[in-house]
Amino acid sequence: MLARVRSCAVVGLDGVLVEVEVFIGPGNPGLTIVGLPDTAVQESRERVRAAIRNSGARIPLSGRITVNLAPADIRKEGPAYDLPIALGILLASGHVAADLDDTVVLGELSLDGTVRHTHGVLPMVGVAREHGLRRAIVPAEDAAEAALVEGIEVIPVRHLGELIAHLAGSRPIAPVGPTPVELDGDPASGIDFAEIKGQEHVKRGLELAAAGGHNVLAVGPPGAGKTLLARALPTILPPLTREEALEVTRIYSVAGLLPSGSPLVRHRPFRAPHHTVSYAGMIGGGAWPRPGEVTLAHRGVLFLDELPEFSPRVLEVLRQPLEDRIVTISRASGAVTYPASFLLVAAMNPCPCGYHGDPLRPCTCSAHEVNRYRKRISGPLLDRIDIHLHVPRVEYEKLADHRTGEPSAAVRARVEAARAVQRRRFGDPRRLNSDMTPPEIRRYCQLDDAGERMLRAAIERLGLSARAYHRVLKLARTIADLAGSERIAAVHVAEALQYRPQDLG
Repeated sequence: MLARVRSCAVVGLDGVLVEVEVFIGPGNPGLTIVGLPDTAVQESRERVRAAIRNSGARIPLSGRITVNLAPADIRKEGPAYDLPIALGILLASGHVAADLDDTVVLGELSLDGTVRHTHGVLPMVGVAREHGLRRAIVPAEDAAEAALVEGIEVIPVRHLGELIAHLAGSRPIAPVGPTPVELDGDPASGIDFAEIKGQEHVKRGLELAAAGGHNVLAVGPPGAGKTLLARALPTILPPLTREEALEVTRIYSVAGLLPSGSPLVRHRPFRAPHHTVSYAGMIGGGAWPRPGEVTLAHRGVLFLDELPEFSPRVLEVLRQPLEDRIVTISRASGAVTYPASFLLVAAMNPCPCGYHGDPLRPCTCSAHEVNRYRKRISGPLLDRIDIHLHVPRVEYEKLADHRTGEPSAAVRARVEAARAVQRRRFGDPRRLNSDMTPPEIRRYCQLDDAGERMLRAAIERLGLSARAYHRVLKLARTIADLAGSERIAAVHVAEALQYRPQDLG
């Protein structure tokens, strides 16, 4: 007898419907799985056998069972096919009678029949709804995540025996109601700007970065507060919108990193990989590609501390996502594209010992060592960073001052106001000034006469590249937005030019 059950695969971050076909025919007893399965899918044979027996049902003792996962040209990986395979066997053998044409089934089985958590439930249920399916049978642990998808009935299953009883009508399982997308009005907890002593110009640079989505490089001696300032940045970023939250949640669902007990990512990601991170860990990869740090930081912050200590290969691979906001990983079996729209914040010392240019501690590095240290970061990568900040040591008077500075909430209000201007300008809440194309720069970055003269002189003296020229204009546009100015004035251009790379000596 032949039975069909709908399931799903994940390719990149997108779900793809998979039809699990089960045929029981004459031949030596056995269970064969075909359709490009990986090792985890092949091992499901033993899990399925044990789960069926421990659920009070029987697996056919005579006849050969063939399971085909179609389409056969898509690689099937992971244990999410356990439950649809078991259900297909029960349908084909006549132990269960049900119409599942409008249902997608997902879930891993333990040997006792318990249905376990499965990665990537959100994109898989989402693609099922897009194809007109009306019901999803998922692990109870993942039901709230699946219920984020509107317009599909979610059946939570804890045990294979429960599902058999549900389909037989003896013990129906109540569907889970829609999970409301409730977002916190405030960003994730972190260091408030009010608690950071001094460094007012650095705080201003971070405010510009948050308002326009501009990348930042902070350079200064050890202990000046570079890491503290970077970790305070999320407190001035606007909260995630509903669309952004679902976008980030889909990424973390596929990566298996959703917070415990929460089906939804409610705060902007803050990723801070160690400088020993591999190429694949940063950009994504593996035999079958998985999201890397640049994708896990999507709609949030990617913080790279001790920037020159990262592998040159890892740093250079950042150039594409910084420019295109996506990353494409190609393999012989195909290519996948991940979103990578993040705010880069990097920190470094000015030299190997960390005290080059410090007024109090002498630098022990030779000129050759300083030059070689700085050259670990290529010019093209530096050119993609809009805001270069010098972070000096904090004086005692400021450290001992008991007065607090401007709180993050006040800065965040200005950032949100500037982003509202950009939202009206571009008609897309996800686009910021840093994303402007050359035609948009010509349209929205109009300079007054004084600003034109100043920028012309800067290009001639500093030798700015075309990319640097555009980035100065984008940053000046953000400065003008924060000031509530429709036109970019000379004062806005002057401030934008101050954030270009300087001689740190």
